[in-house]
Amino acid sequence: MRAFFLPVIVIAIATLLSGCMQTLSPVAIGGSQSDLDAMAYGPPPVSRSVAAARSSGGAIDALRNSFAATPRAGYAAPVPVAYAPRDSVYQLDAGDKLRVVVYGQEGLTNTYAIDASGSITMPLIGSVHARGRSTAGLAADITAKLRNGYIREPSVAVEIESYRPFFILGEVQAPGQYPYVPNMTVESAIAIAGGFSARAKRDIVTLTHTDGAGALRYEVPLGTSLKPGDTVQVGERWF
Repeated sequence: MRAFFLPVIVIAIATLLSGCMQTLSPVAIGGSQSDLDAMAYGPPPVSRSVAAARSSGGAIDALRNSFAATPRAGYAAPVPVAYAPRDSVYQLDAGDKLRVVVYGQEGLTNTYAIDASGSITMPLIGSVHARGRSTAGLAADITAKLRNGYIREPSVAVEIESYRPFFILGEVQAPGQYPYVPNMTVESAIAIAGGFSARAKRDIVTLTHTDGAGALRYEVPLGTSLKPGDTVQVGERWF
């Protein structure tokens, strides 16, 4: 009888052990999984939240990574203004009227116009070259001439009383020569000349500026600043 029940008991115990091995699974508490556990049960499952955190680093990191991956378009370099006189300091020329003040010398203090030769003529010292000079430079020249045998310690100041005129030609209502006003633009010059004619090209004009390097021509938009002595040429449109 004992021999009969012994195999049955062995089979029952083996069945119970195999069921436990199939239902139990390892739980990762922390640390790495041993090699034996990996061989018996395979790699431990990774939760979706942990996998997402590892792959993308969360919504903020994902957004940051997308910006980093996207090539950034660089800022476009500012378009240079077509009309840019080479000297930002105003240079005097024929047609400018100057107020010259010699402190303590009323006979020398007066308004002087720069003539066609580019000079002004003052008492005592005669002709003083002004073309291409700044007001400060001209004051220094006058001071040097007065100090040379006329006044011991002269003090001179020069300021512009009125600028030389500008010129506007072509397709405007009243082309010609007009007094320059500080901070003028090509558009305001056209308005002073009565506005465009019916055939005028209205988007761009030709501007001629003369400096120490000679006459320079530019094609400029209407918002371009105008300088004393400049010439604006408004062209004719073809349709």
